[in-house]
Amino acid sequence: MSGQPEHPTLLIPGPIEFDDEVLQSMSHFSQSHVGAPFVATFGETLSMLRTLLQTSEPASQPFVVSGSGTLGWDFVAANLTERGDDVLVLHTGYFADSFADCFETYGINATQLKAPIGDRPQPHEIEKALRDKKYKLITVTHVDTSTGVLSDVQAISELVHKVSPETLVVVDGVCSIGCEDIQFDSWGIDVVLTASQKAIGSPAGLSIMMYSKRAIEVFKARETPPSSYFASFKNWLPIMQNYEAKKPSYFATPSPQLIHALHKALTQLLARPLSERFAVHKKASQSIKSTLTSYGLLQLATKPENQASGMTAVYLPESVKATELLPNLLQKGVIFAGGLHKDIASKYIRFGHMGVSVTDPSRNDIQKALEALKDGLGDVGYSVGGILNMAGEDAIAELPLMRAQDNLAENPEAYDDRLVDEAKNSTSPSTFIWALTLAAGISGMLFGYE
Repeated sequence: MSGQPEHPTLLIPGPIEFDDEVLQSMSHFSQSHVGAPFVATFGETLSMLRTLLQTSEPASQPFVVSGSGTLGWDFVAANLTERGDDVLVLHTGYFADSFADCFETYGINATQLKAPIGDRPQPHEIEKALRDKKYKLITVTHVDTSTGVLSDVQAISELVHKVSPETLVVVDGVCSIGCEDIQFDSWGIDVVLTASQKAIGSPAGLSIMMYSKRAIEVFKARETPPSSYFASFKNWLPIMQNYEAKKPSYFATPSPQLIHALHKALTQLLARPLSERFAVHKKASQSIKSTLTSYGLLQLATKPENQASGMTAVYLPESVKATELLPNLLQKGVIFAGGLHKDIASKYIRFGHMGVSVTDPSRNDIQKALEALKDGLGDVGYSVGGILNMAGEDAIAELPLMRAQDNLAENPEAYDDRLVDEAKNSTSPSTFIWALTLAAGISGMLFGYE
């Protein structure tokens, strides 16, 4: 049970709900940013990022810099490109437009390869673009926060290395790191940029990046100086290398409190295998999406392979306005996000389901949100039929509970022991089913979705 003050449950695609221990770590007493205790914490934090992003290459380098995820775009543009270079931006939503704008600010020629809303550029289209022109780098938004579209980073990277091996592979992972699998070394990625406040589960304010040996060599081979002062590798690369080696160093003052929070969040995140974490997010997402479909709501990303695990974007019924629904949900204690894609912003809403809201079985964030959405749609004139599959005791029939209990009895080896204990100790049907959903990774079966 959270000890935080009563507040509306935040279920937007970041910032997300935070664990109590992460928030408490923010109250750490003031420290010198070049003192040995803080330098040790920062160094451990950088090392944990290597584990999260699955890189063991010593020549790659993690960065943590005060700023938002957007700062990562400036780092890429300022250090890896030079005025007049060509870059290819794969477009799956709003954030590709913004990344392209960033490049243009630095005098870089950004070509966007766009897909219809809810879809992603196809391999043959990417291959043709790479054969038609030489690009310094290609950017992929792993999950676009505006649409919930998931890109196949592994397949794209393999294609780039095959067709245009000199092109750097840059991944915007702001809405994916911590809830989607990403393998920096084995997939041949050159840059991953992300932020602290989404699936990693730490308060906003930190721009997090990983650069490959190849990317750093491209920087060192520049013919012109970096086109930014604050975002320059010339200033930051030796600082990050020193911090990771637990040596005091200084260019610009970091936030010790934010670093402590990130350190705690990463410690919690890495306490269990990454594969388990990704599976929990994926299966919870599938159940949420099934429930939303039962409400008659259509996802922007209609193809299963395009659907993200940490968020869902759904069109509203024609009779429902977001300006009426979202305030209604707030009154019920739930915060969803409105649309962000400029072409359809008023026609859809976004539901973030990542971090502790899905990994902590003691929380009822998801059940509460689905129940609020069902009732809220009814309040604004849209009737939702059928049962509310994961949304509270009153709406969960005895049959799904019996299915869950029978499945546990018949297949005990399929469940994670820690979450099974949570289920067995529960007197609530909804908590029992939700805990087993996470434990088994077979939520669709538990709720009768074969």
